[in-house]
Amino acid sequence: MGVECLVQLLPRGPVPAHAVGPASDRLVLSRRTGVSERLLRYYERAELIQSERRANGYRDYPDDAVEIVRRIRALLAAGLPTRVIRHILPCAVDGATLRPCPGVLDHLRAQLNTLDLRAADLARVRDLLRQTIAATESAAIPEEARMRPF
Repeated sequence: MGVECLVQLLPRGPVPAHAVGPASDRLVLSRRTGVSERLLRYYERAELIQSERRANGYRDYPDDAVEIVRRIRALLAAGLPTRVIRHILPCAVDGATLRPCPGVLDHLRAQLNTLDLRAADLARVRDLLRQTIAATESAAIPEEARMRPF
């Protein structure tokens, strides 16, 4: 299975008319992507997206900023932390593919391993909770029987 699956986590579909063209400032980019301005600032601090400050204090984003944010959201949805996304993002070829740049597959496999470990932990906790529920239900039956009047 290819990396293009990551980007498919986000809905595609027709691009709204207001989302066509460059995202000139943070508010415009926020509206075009559905990502809050606060998150966009965080993406900038995390070095996931870059902008330049204009003389009036507004930010200028690159023409492909909407697609960059879309990729970031897809990679986050896949469970990748921003520190890993920072290394993977430059390897994006287009909206649905990553080049196997040095370290990309290592990062993806390490994240998959982390998710597998979490899934195993959750499965153990779920089983323990099921056992606790079963034991509690078994103990409750005699108690309920004692509480019934004859």
